Amino acid sequence: MTNPQVLSPVTLRCQFCDTCNRVDLARAADRPKCGECSKPMLLDRPVKVSDDDFDVSILESAAPVLVDFYADWCGPCKMVASLVDEIAQEHVGKLLVAKVDTDRAPKVAGRYGIHSIPTVILFRDGEEAERSVGFEPDRVRAIAREASV
Repeated sequence: MTNPQVLSPVTLRCQFCDTCNRVDLARAADRPKCGECSKPMLLDRPVKVSDDDFDVSILESAAPVLVDFYADWCGPCKMVASLVDEIAQEHVGKLLVAKVDTDRAPKVAGRYGIHSIPTVILFRDGEEAERSVGFEPDRVRAIAREASV
């Protein structure tokens, strides 16, 4: 008998070997492994995404994706980072949580008009659905909660 869970395929780059892997987010509890290096695909924490893999990882995702646009030098971004880490753990298997360093991914930051950081955007079906600018922990939690239903 087949698993009745809804498939939520996402394409993610392995943080260890940089190979792109197709992963079913709904089966995150099965602890998927990279097809190349066999190391775990860590879905209980935010995945880092760059200009090179943003479209395939975020826009082509079947699952909703919460993206934290940040920079290493930004103080408020560090406060949002711990919140986003918690959200990734709380919503594993239902919501993909990603991070985009705006200094290293200027094309994506420009495409989405990221002028202030931190900015958190929820993407559904490849489209921006919600946006939070600045440190708004309650709003970001509400966006994540609604997206993972």
